[in-house]
Amino acid sequence: MTTTSNAVMDVEYQQPQQDAAHNLAYDAGVCATKHAWARVPVEPGPAERAALKDKIRSLLKARNAVMVSHYYVHPDLQDLAEETGGLVSDSLEMARFGRDHAAQTLVVSGVRFMGETAKILSPEKRILMPDLDATCSLDLGCPSAEFNAFCDAHPDRTVVVYANTSAEVKARADWLVTSGCALDVVRALKEQGHKILWAPDKHLGSYIQRETQADMVFWNGACIVHDEFKAFELQALKAEHPEAKVLVHPESPADVVALADAVGSTSAILHAARTMDATTFIVATDNGMLHKLRTQNPHKLFIEAPTAGNSATCKSCAHCPWMAMNGLAGLADVLEHGHNEIHIDPALGLRARVPIDRMLAFTAALKSGQPTTGLVPHIGAA
Repeated sequence: MTTTSNAVMDVEYQQPQQDAAHNLAYDAGVCATKHAWARVPVEPGPAERAALKDKIRSLLKARNAVMVSHYYVHPDLQDLAEETGGLVSDSLEMARFGRDHAAQTLVVSGVRFMGETAKILSPEKRILMPDLDATCSLDLGCPSAEFNAFCDAHPDRTVVVYANTSAEVKARADWLVTSGCALDVVRALKEQGHKILWAPDKHLGSYIQRETQADMVFWNGACIVHDEFKAFELQALKAEHPEAKVLVHPESPADVVALADAVGSTSAILHAARTMDATTFIVATDNGMLHKLRTQNPHKLFIEAPTAGNSATCKSCAHCPWMAMNGLAGLADVLEHGHNEIHIDPALGLRARVPIDRMLAFTAALKSGQPTTGLVPHIGAA
């Protein structure tokens, strides 16, 4: 295996302090990250919360809009999406749902690359977000100019990028993948003799390389949340709960993945929690997932995997500070005034859509049991 490092933007991650007000800030003990550098909204009181929810419901109808929320955003935004005919899912399902829905306005509660992906798949629709500054460490750490130079240095490789990337990076790719389909896509590429250039998450890429034995070079990126999970602390927690099954997202470090009973995407983690023969689970992914896990499995116990050792101020604060920027007030404001619209140059959007459509065709064929060989063209780096 060849590993290639490249410059990655340094992101200083400040763990939030624990206090009584903080513990009340999120349902079911979800960390609000209110002391991080991101602009995390002030939690509304009960009356304001109810009024904002009513206002959002009315505005969605009035604006012919539908709402999609990622599993990692505030529980209120997840519940509102489902209550009003929208969706809670991962980034690609959010975009695909928006593409296929009749509504002409799509409100995306998540981070910016998710809004961009929705716009790429629905260029004729209006895509709004509660806060356009909500971004992603993987996206930030993979600037398009540097990524283009990395691709130029490996012209014989097929470029496979993770969904957590900008429209510009997607436009340079041959394939887009999610954590749910990356193994299948890379395995199919390997079978046809492709050598892979992978970006941006090094942990997910390394996991895929271990599973497929594909010839891969990696961009040196990582998610600031998943990168913080610690194997030695997870082992200690497992010792306290020997009956617990461990569910791990593959963006986590290899020594954490090695301790898992199930490794997979957000959807795979939800499936494992429903189907595995256990009532207690330790979960190593963003703790925004705990809301959906607990809602779907009310009689099961879900424990956050630890992100730091005993000396840390927050031992289990696995929550993306940018996801935490999504709030009810911001959502109501964009619906009322049309702020925070996503715009993408049409030509760029067309190029970025190519690897997305290729992945969607591949996964649709795989799901229906159809052959995928013809969907893997003999193409080099884009």
